[in-house]
Amino acid sequence: MGDMKRAMTLSEKIIARAAGKKKVQPGEIVTCAVDLAMMHDSSGPRLAGKMLDELGVPIWDVDKLVVVTDHYVNLPDETYVRMQTHAAEWCKSHGVKHFIQDKGICHIVLPEYGHVRPGLFCVGADSHSTTAGALGAFMVGIGASEMTGVLATGEIWVRVPETARIEVKGRLGAGVAAKDVVLKICGEHGIMGFDYQVVEFCGSGVDAMPVEDRLTLTNMAAELGAKTGIIAPDAKTAETLAAWGAGKVDVKAWRSDADATYAKKIVIDGAALGPQVAAPSSPENAADVAEHAGTKLDQAYLGACTGAKVEDLRMAAKILKGRKAAKGFRFLVAPSTARMRERAAAEGTLKVLEDAGATILPSGCGGCIGMGAARLPENAVGISSTNRNFLGFWVEAPKVSRARTA
Repeated sequence: MGDMKRAMTLSEKIIARAAGKKKVQPGEIVTCAVDLAMMHDSSGPRLAGKMLDELGVPIWDVDKLVVVTDHYVNLPDETYVRMQTHAAEWCKSHGVKHFIQDKGICHIVLPEYGHVRPGLFCVGADSHSTTAGALGAFMVGIGASEMTGVLATGEIWVRVPETARIEVKGRLGAGVAAKDVVLKICGEHGIMGFDYQVVEFCGSGVDAMPVEDRLTLTNMAAELGAKTGIIAPDAKTAETLAAWGAGKVDVKAWRSDADATYAKKIVIDGAALGPQVAAPSSPENAADVAEHAGTKLDQAYLGACTGAKVEDLRMAAKILKGRKAAKGFRFLVAPSTARMRERAAAEGTLKVLEDAGATILPSGCGGCIGMGAARLPENAVGISSTNRNFLGFWVEAPKVSRARTA
């Protein structure tokens, strides 16, 4: 009887619904029905899709699968073309209704095309699938083998995670964004500080953030070692999702109970937080930007699902208007999605960046994964808006190149 009265966090409520149960508690193992599955051109047709075909079974529900091409989109060479062609042909042969090609990074494209809504239980074949949690959904990253099981059955087992509550108090100051919040947490708690926990972000600082910035918070829950990140939906969420084609959504039902139990509670003073930079070679090597004053840079990359949404581009344009990159300095910009690129172009933001010396790259994951023009050259020092700066990510020669993330 006591269990039936147990208060639940937002994540526990979503898991319980997906498992067909009234209540769940941390540590319990349940089987959940998947509302939405997402995979991209690197993790999808060539890996999970291949294994599904070897099993000889169809996709459990083509209405609930979204395939996005975003990794092999930056260069028109043979490998890129082959990957694109294979993804398109596999989706066509399997009757995939939601195939989104060359429109930007999957984690932003997925909600931007109306596929994410509060209360959904979702999986994605990429570690940063946690992004969808900013919209009140529970979404976790899984491997190709797990995705194959989901494609075949529409189900996946889950050990119900504990929830950690991170409250951001106070509106962020000028030049400070969600990325700085997460880097601050990384620096204080480490990249495994929330191992197999859900990080629930809340507080007046989160409430004040545009939804685009909230996406960065939950995206980088992966850098905290969390199972996923989540934010209770509000009126901003509903407005944004309506504009993105998700229709009318229920934002009141999906929130944690007031007396829910949390594994830990952390408070961040958002009003006092300054810009953060993570030095090589981990997001947890974060500190105030002042500690790196005077560092000579060879390249700046404004891209990724964490740093090149319209709000991010506007912030950069405000700083760079009327200024010009130094001669020989590489300034590269890859807007997160094609639609965001169009919005930034229409309002003049993109022109400000181009006037400052930016080279505009295709919308995709290339710069994050060491592919394409944004790859950091040997013996170079670069700064980027990517979510990671691990050795082997973004850099061409990890032993000699130094990648910083800001």
